[in-house]
Amino acid sequence: MSRRLPTLNALKAFEVAARCESFTRAAEELCVTPGAVAQQVKLLDDLIAKKVNVIGLVPLDVKVCEPVLKRAQAAGIKVITHEGPEQEGRDWNVELIDSVRFGEVQMQRMAKDMGEAGDYVVYVGTLTTPLHNKWADAAIAYQKANYPKMKLVADRFPGADEIDTAYKTSLDVIKAYPNLKGILGFGSNGPIGAGNAVREKRLSKKIAVVGTVLPSQAKDLIADGIIREGFLWNPTDAGYAMVAVARLVLDGKQITDGVEIPGLGKAAVDVPGKLIKVDKIMRINNDTIAGLIAGGL
Repeated sequence: MSRRLPTLNALKAFEVAARCESFTRAAEELCVTPGAVAQQVKLLDDLIAKKVNVIGLVPLDVKVCEPVLKRAQAAGIKVITHEGPEQEGRDWNVELIDSVRFGEVQMQRMAKDMGEAGDYVVYVGTLTTPLHNKWADAAIAYQKANYPKMKLVADRFPGADEIDTAYKTSLDVIKAYPNLKGILGFGSNGPIGAGNAVREKRLSKKIAVVGTVLPSQAKDLIADGIIREGFLWNPTDAGYAMVAVARLVLDGKQITDGVEIPGLGKAAVDVPGKLIKVDKIMRINNDTIAGLIAGGL
């Protein structure tokens, strides 16, 4: 069985992903548009025709990708996905975070700075972005179960993928809710926009901003104590994890709970659900940010 090295284009994709919150966001930088869903299907068809051993991908549209991935499996090709827990036609999906825990940890951090009491709001990229809303659901549920003196004052706001939108939303929120004490942003630009608004209004001591951020973008806001802490995972590690799982599958190794993923440690495995999770949440604060930026994030 032949072993293929990743192409330069694939390596470029991982390099760009290391500067983005996820491969999905990296797709934007690599000029992937909604029309590129069809292009992804074409690329998958080409790989099937080449009779490759493994296909690894971040599905742009799970419904559209499903039939072509099932054709790949029928041809004996193994399929490994990332950010595709709902993708049919895969052998395994690999994630570097647990979606529930990822939301809960960020709520814990914001609650700490809010004194576990007061008004807060939540931002997501869009109201239909699956992972952002899973994280938000988990964070809000955790607050309701553990911090009864905290209050979500409005439904979650979209726009956390754009700095300007998050900035304008934050100005409106600050005006509408004068007792606001926390902003939790899921989407790497949400906390940046919120932080800019909090800084402009000189409310950094009153309003705690927490959320998913890129270290290089959040550096100044974290240094100034406006973003209290950021959270992320390393997309490059996700690429290595996909390759490691592909190797295990090709070598016929059994994948069970606690399996060792080279370079990443033990993984939690849901065999019926075909899900592999490695806990690699990164905390971005004044103690860690310099090293993360030096590492390309």
